[in-house]
Order: sequence, then structure tokens, then C-alpha cells
Amino acid sequence: MVGVLAAAVAVAIVAGSPKRPEATETLGVLADPNEVYNPVAAGEQLPSGYRQVLGRDSILPVYDPVFTSSDQVDWPADSLVIGVAGAETAKAYPVTHLNSREMVIDSLDGIPILVSW
Repeated sequence: MVGVLAAAVAVAIVAGSPKRPEATETLGVLADPNEVYNPVAAGEQLPSGYRQVLGRDSILPVYDPVFTSSDQVDWPADSLVIGVAGAETAKAYPVTHLNSREMVIDSLDGIPILVSW
């Protein structure tokens, strides 16, 4: 199945907005990233023994992935991808790119999605 999705459409996640947007509109709702609930700022205690290695939002997601067709990509045949398919579109997100960015904010057939690794 993954091979079929990778053959349908491939994504090269080498470009994307490096900074967090001021506000995001998702499904008609405008959300200010500064108003998102933060449990630590709200005074909630971290679990006993919890050690936070990276600060909040240290790894920024890819906001604007750049796509290309699979016939223009020279990935090895055994490349690992996360594949998603909608009614009209199929996309493949290579794990090698997700290792450093971990999340892609995208849409599939007009529906907002979050691809996470």
C-alpha cells in the first residue's frame, strides 16, 4: 500500500515556512498560537521524574510542504514513507525528512491534516 501511495504522489519536505505563523485559520476558525493552552504556564505540575529535554515548540513543523510527482523523485525503492490517501489525492511523506521536523501541517482534498512522526 505504501508503495502505491509513494508512486502516486511524492512530497519533498525540504522547503517550508521556518517560522510559526501569526495566526492560523483552520475550518473557518482563527486560532492565535499564543492562546493555545499550555499546561505548565497554567500551573499544572509535571509528572514525577519527568525531564523535559526540549523546550515547548523547539521543533517547528513544516507549514508549507513542497510537492513533486513521483516520476521526478529518485528515492530508493525501499524508502520509508507515511502515506495518506483521500478521495482525489494521495501523498507520501518520507521518514528521512520527518526525522528532523517531525510534523507537517497540510491538507488533503481540502481537509486540514497533521502528519506526525
